[in-house]
Amino acid sequence: MIADLFNTFQLGDLPLSNRMVMAPMTRNRADGEGNVTPVMVLHYQQRASAGLIIAESATVSPEAVGYPFTPGVFTDTHVSSWLRLTNAVHSAGGRIFVQLQHCGRISHPSLQPREAVPVAPSPVRPSGKAVTYAGMQDFVTPRELMLQEITGLVAQFRHAAELAKRAGFDGVEIHGANGYLIDQFLRDGSNRRSDAYGGNVGNRMRLLNEILAAVSEVWPAGRIGVRLTPENSFNSMGDSDPQAHFEYIVRELGARGLAYVHVLQGDMSKKSSAVDYRALRSCFGGTYIANNGYDLDLARQAIANGDADLVAFGLPFLANPDLVRRYRQGLPLNTADPATFYGGGDAGYTDYPFFTGEAASAA
Repeated sequence: MIADLFNTFQLGDLPLSNRMVMAPMTRNRADGEGNVTPVMVLHYQQRASAGLIIAESATVSPEAVGYPFTPGVFTDTHVSSWLRLTNAVHSAGGRIFVQLQHCGRISHPSLQPREAVPVAPSPVRPSGKAVTYAGMQDFVTPRELMLQEITGLVAQFRHAAELAKRAGFDGVEIHGANGYLIDQFLRDGSNRRSDAYGGNVGNRMRLLNEILAAVSEVWPAGRIGVRLTPENSFNSMGDSDPQAHFEYIVRELGARGLAYVHVLQGDMSKKSSAVDYRALRSCFGGTYIANNGYDLDLARQAIANGDADLVAFGLPFLANPDLVRRYRQGLPLNTADPATFYGGGDAGYTDYPFFTGEAASAA
């Protein structure tokens, strides 16, 4: 039998109702202390028909913050606020992981405790501007993370994993993508270190391995995922040989028995790709979530061809809380409104309508 997007899927010990994943999407609707707000609870509950929701990035410490009004998972108050959200998703029949994040150099002193300079593997300033409470401001040259600080950084991820379990999540995703701290270590365009955390790809992966080892003390490996972006240039990122380097990385991850690897294929700003993602999938050997620009036809093709086990959708889920039904029944889609993507309230977040008409025909 040929697999299909709407088939059930067994993610380790966790049964999923379909193979559609709601991708993590930061929408800056938390409060100023990083707590989940009621509008966020409703937003996720509305989309609980996804086989799996990966909640937006949650920062693991005050130093990990890189944007205004983003949620955290490092205080008891954060736990209480997330618990309302996970209870709402579960009551609607959904499954939900949370993405654990440290922004690293993609931050600004105004967002840091005591207005400190953000940390990174190396003092390489990204181009562009940081989003702050005072508006857009130039990124600064980050401070190189000292060796003696890494143990504490790893402990922050372990603590966040513990709080995520208390908050009722079904699992956690380690954010190793899109130019944030772990990705800054993984790729040689941003990692210029000459110690045990820099140089060859094995050294550059050391921080991710240590974080996974710590988080695995809290969660079984089958409830931990990792997100990667081998060639995404977002946040001034680059790598000299993404094919070879990320084949090594996913092969190492595959040996851990993780729940999945979640890969943004290609570059968000470009259509073409220089990486053979089928080869990456083969190197990993476990559950592979494909992401970036998929629509219904492309997703079904990827599942049927064995190029992915699950497919993650971003904007289609943002604009269509009932995306699973719309795709399954061939219904028209709402159009996402970019003007309401970041910050604000209900508009462009919880007010996208569910389809109320009759389906012309079943897909």
